[in-house]
Amino acid sequence: MKLGIIGLPNVGKSTLFNAITKAGAESANYPFCTIEPNVGIVSVPDERLNRLAEMFRPKKVTPATIEFVDIAGLVKGASRGEGLGNKFLSHIREVDAIIHVVRCFDDPNVVHVDGLIDPIRDIETINLELIFADIELLEKKIDKVKKLAKSGEKKYHDEIEFLNSVLRHLELNLPVRSMDIEPEWRKYTAGLFLLTYKPLLYCANISENDLANTADNRYLKKLEDYANKEHSEVMVICAKIEEEIIQLDDDEKELFLSEMGINESGLEQLIKKSYKLLGLISFLTAGEKEVRAWTIVNGTKAPQAAGKIHSDFERGFIRAEVISYDELIKAGSYNAAKEQGLVRSEGKDYIMKDGDVTLFRFNV
Repeated sequence: MKLGIIGLPNVGKSTLFNAITKAGAESANYPFCTIEPNVGIVSVPDERLNRLAEMFRPKKVTPATIEFVDIAGLVKGASRGEGLGNKFLSHIREVDAIIHVVRCFDDPNVVHVDGLIDPIRDIETINLELIFADIELLEKKIDKVKKLAKSGEKKYHDEIEFLNSVLRHLELNLPVRSMDIEPEWRKYTAGLFLLTYKPLLYCANISENDLANTADNRYLKKLEDYANKEHSEVMVICAKIEEEIIQLDDDEKELFLSEMGINESGLEQLIKKSYKLLGLISFLTAGEKEVRAWTIVNGTKAPQAAGKIHSDFERGFIRAEVISYDELIKAGSYNAAKEQGLVRSEGKDYIMKDGDVTLFRFNV
């Protein structure tokens, strides 16, 4: 999973990236501090792996990972190449989902590229640039399909009609993700690689003082109202606090979060919401050699899940021996679970569930 962190210059984008990846990307109080994208690989926190490690005593524990990409700050005119626009747009095409950091705090010591703080103006500045880039891409695609339509095949005329409906939506300054697309066209739309069709999560960067009582933050309320209209989610984070959290060990972190009145770190919230955004779940494998989490799309069948481990597992799939994590923990051991008949034998049509502890049987 590859998540792109975007936003205007000086909204806390690189500070957040530093905090969640510990990668030490340069973060300074002037625009375009980030030029080439910084990349950080983050382990997905999963307490289930620790419990399974206690049970199986493996030689190693391997969590799932997420790749975060800190993309250069954007300004008006990016779709025409202003600032670092062309680089920005090319980097964003490569990610699976977008984390759009929006500044929702006042601080006279941190300059804003447009002067006054206004989260909606900031969002629309970026959205418009992405929309302009998508319009340009769609117009080229329509021209190409029109040439093919001269053959008289109906499918090309249907394609042009659909592409024009998407174009009209964009010309209303609306992102494609807010469009009600018929199920039969969704896969086709995904194949267009439109920037505004990518799943998006707004990340409201607020001040430390507002963290305990977000209801008083007038910027946050505006952002939430805006996001609701385009069917997007908002999560609240304080990038500065996250920077402090990463310096602490586990016990200190727990105490710090408790004192701040927070249940979990911003990274943990961000990962959960990103999994939900992309429709992802994790299944687990456990044994003496390794305990490991594997990320798959919700709805994946057992053979394809096996293929995440190795292509031979999918090709020679026989069956999956499955037990839910909760049942396994309750049983106390894998052998006890088998004796109690809790380990099920599932075939090729079994749809994997989050937390399935699985042993794949295959023959190549």
